[in-house]
Formats: sequence, structure tokens, C-alpha cells
Amino acid sequence: MIGMSLEELAAASGLTPETVAALEKGEWMGEPHALLDLRATLEAQGIIFLSSGNQDEGGPGIRLRARTLSDDGIRPENLNAANDD
Repeated sequence: MIGMSLEELAAASGLTPETVAALEKGEWMGEPHALLDLRATLEAQGIIFLSSGNQDEGGPGIRLRARTLSDDGIRPENLNAANDD
């Protein structure tokens, strides 16, 4: 959703790629701080975690935060050959 590789996500969160992969698979049995570090990194990148109590938001799961005019980058729907770098 945010275009980060596993290695980039690991580096940004201060975790090893192996730890991120284990968390992704639900197999991590190590320190709980790893999950919190990963969540904080994803939230900083614009991911919103929704609990089952957020039915007005579309139900449980994850969403991308709405971008503001000050956000850098080009929205996917605006990508074309003219702005391909």
C-alpha cells in the first residue's frame, strides 16, 4: 500500500528483515516492542489501523490516511507517461 519493500520497512522500523517477515506471517514470538515499532513506522507512512468498532469507517482492517495538499508525491490515479521519472 505504501510502496516500501520488506527491507526498507525493516530499516525504517529498526528491525531485521527476518523479524518483519515473521510479524507479517503472524509467527513472531519475540519481544512485543517489535510489533509496536512496526506499527509506529507504518502509521508514520500513512497507514491507519481500524478496529472492529470502526464500522462507520468501513470495518476492521487498514486504510491509507487521506492525503493533504501539502503531501509530496503524485496520486496513483494521476500517474502517466508525462510525469514518469
